[in-house]
Amino acid sequence: MCIIIDGCLKNVQKYKHFTLQEKDISYNIISSLKERGMFMNEKKVDLRVVKTKRLLYTTLLELMKEKPFEEIKVSDICNKALVNRSTFYSHYQDKYDLFSELVVNIKNSLATELSKNKKINSVKEYYIEMMSIFIDYLEENANIYKAIIVNNKNSISMDIVYDVMNEDIHKHIAEFGNIMNKNIPIEIITRFYLGGVFNVGIQLLNEKDDYSKKDIIKYMSLLIPDDIPDN
Repeated sequence: MCIIIDGCLKNVQKYKHFTLQEKDISYNIISSLKERGMFMNEKKVDLRVVKTKRLLYTTLLELMKEKPFEEIKVSDICNKALVNRSTFYSHYQDKYDLFSELVVNIKNSLATELSKNKKINSVKEYYIEMMSIFIDYLEENANIYKAIIVNNKNSISMDIVYDVMNEDIHKHIAEFGNIMNKNIPIEIITRFYLGGVFNVGIQLLNEKDDYSKKDIIKYMSLLIPDDIPDN
């Protein structure tokens, strides 16, 4: 079974006709199925499940670009995806179940990207690198975030993205050691800088052409002090 799963993961990376977004979605679906023990013994059946789930994901995102999630019906998803309702319900209880799984995959994907940040020599260096990673991630997944956050203004999704970034910061707090200001509570420092990184990144989705990544990094570098004084 593990050989089949690993083979599927490798195949996803080889499919040249997949967009980066589709590869990311497929990878997360396969990983999710692996964790939930839902892989069958036959490779053909497994790939069908992945393909169907990916199709339902992307269809929901396309519909969310056109109208609010609350107005979307399961029949809308099935009609646009050319999938039978029975097929939809064999995978999900309702549209909320589909959306919930999509959000979980977004959370895991972002957490994976943020974990690549190894800049821990200073608080400033860490946040600048986080900003860089976050901008790249948003650009690569612009269709997803524009559909969920910009077009639908889904607060749950925004909260999840914020929480993932907050969790990453807390994981690195211990690594900062003595460079953290002992006179300022860690929670205050975390929220202050996280708010800046998060809001600037999300704003770029609305005003992509106003500032380049290079501009944003330069401005953030000027705003964040080289060190946080101890007094």
